[in-house]
Amino acid sequence: MIQAGTIQVNGRGHLEIGGCDTVDLVERYGTPLYVMDEELLRKNCRRFRNAMRQSYSRGQVIFAGKAFLVQAMARLVAEEGLGLDVVSGGELYTALKAGFPAEQIYFHGNNKSCTELEEAIDAGMGRIIVDSIMELEDIIALAKEKGKKVSVLLRLKPGVEAHTHEYIQTGQEDSKFGFALEDEALEGVRLTLSAPDQLELAGFHCHIGSQIFQVDPFRLAAQTMLQFMALVREKTGFVVSQLNMGGGLGIRYRNSDEPPSIETFVSNLATAVTNAAKENDFPPPELLLEPGRSICGEAGITLYRVGVIKDIPGIRRYVSVDGGMMDNIRPALYGADYEAVLANKADREGEKHVTVAGKACESGDIIINEAFLPAVEKGDLLAVFSTGAYCYSMASNYNRNPRPAVLFVRGGKARIVVRRESYENLVALDR
Repeated sequence: MIQAGTIQVNGRGHLEIGGCDTVDLVERYGTPLYVMDEELLRKNCRRFRNAMRQSYSRGQVIFAGKAFLVQAMARLVAEEGLGLDVVSGGELYTALKAGFPAEQIYFHGNNKSCTELEEAIDAGMGRIIVDSIMELEDIIALAKEKGKKVSVLLRLKPGVEAHTHEYIQTGQEDSKFGFALEDEALEGVRLTLSAPDQLELAGFHCHIGSQIFQVDPFRLAAQTMLQFMALVREKTGFVVSQLNMGGGLGIRYRNSDEPPSIETFVSNLATAVTNAAKENDFPPPELLLEPGRSICGEAGITLYRVGVIKDIPGIRRYVSVDGGMMDNIRPALYGADYEAVLANKADREGEKHVTVAGKACESGDIIINEAFLPAVEKGDLLAVFSTGAYCYSMASNYNRNPRPAVLFVRGGKARIVVRRESYENLVALDR
């Protein structure tokens, strides 16, 4: 069991989160069900903010909305004093609808449409993180048309390959994201500086990947970024003021996982940036970080109802649940591994390894290959840990399954922040 936040086994032998008995939650709200520990969400926001304050003189923490973004989360992030990054018009709309301050929003994406860019400019958002020469040209044209000046960061590829799954590596040279060092990036800098009435070059951004446990790749990326910032000063005379190092800190999906703590990660990265600035005789830039998974990942669990149990003699036992790749695509997408317990038998020891299967019509719809559980019966409740990031945000209606509800729980109280979809919702847009 991943013991994070308020997760515990209560006196009834049931799994509890946020002071709420998960069996009671299921009786009231049904399954599948996403449950988020609001206290842990807030605690992680504060840990990042405090670690930045203690480790670096000028810094800002920006929540990576792609990990989990609904209006309630946007409001929580604002209340905790963090910025917010968005990667689409839909995420921008969600943030603005929630009342998130536009000037604290950072807009990412490798292929922003002109409509999305226009929406961002009209909203007066804080920064647009530019991914290509074509995008720069689009922003210049739109800013000129609207008579506005847009603050931008240029996203660079530092050429650092993080030790993580290839699908979530983003900082290597062969990536769809960002400007290549050095010629393409210098071209982007010169184009930005050539349009002073439309663009303000605030600084540079990089993101080397996700679910990373090692600190060295971030140190190498910091060195590369500061070297390029010094090169820009040498070639153009311009000194940028911000360095956004992205996110990528990993979390525990299994008890054997050992990611660095939030405090260790921030401290080491701050030291790396400070040292790299000294080595390049460059004024220490304002440091921006974009954690997502490390704020919300371990704060979430998903609850399922066990259905068909099927034994294949000498091979395996399949335990099927009422969700699957529709609400958690990560195992099918890149082999993500999870731990689980029977929420209604959380005080019992495991007896046997079983394969937890989803209900989608795909052989690859396996949630956990080897889950060590007590004797499983039809009707039991399965709780899968660390599903707070990239589960709801990547959920689909595959096989015309409605997406689950999302609850925030805190202090023994639960509130619905996303209603369960109905069959009527599924056909609402059909014609």
